[in-house]
Amino acid sequence: MAKALNILLIEDDAIEVMKMHRVLAGLKMKHTVIEANNGEEAITLLKNKESIPDVIFLDLNMPKINGIEFLEILKKDDFLKYIPAIILTTSNNHKDILACYKIGIAGYIIKPLKYDDYVDRITKMVDYWSTNELIFN
Repeated sequence: MAKALNILLIEDDAIEVMKMHRVLAGLKMKHTVIEANNGEEAITLLKNKESIPDVIFLDLNMPKINGIEFLEILKKDDFLKYIPAIILTTSNNHKDILACYKIGIAGYIIKPLKYDDYVDRITKMVDYWSTNELIFN
């Protein structure tokens, strides 16, 4: 049975944040979104282990702590390392993709140019994770 997700969105672009909220608002389930503008802010949020997200969507190209640096910190934490992290980025650089999978991501989505394609990809990802058995339920 599907459940509403607690999603941590790590994104520094306000338009991308609005797009994610718009897609999620159009879905049947009412998912909760916690926002962080960069990896540093996300780490601060995650230190409060009372509010652990079910899944993390993050961009790679961010100020302060970028996506790969954030993932390295996340995956070294024995409590947080099991949170599925999905990259949502414009980078199709093979080195970035390989580095992310080596760290242990759950998925890598290249942001499509067409909004309908974006809706389709986010919807599929959210539907998938809302039917999975997650550790922090």
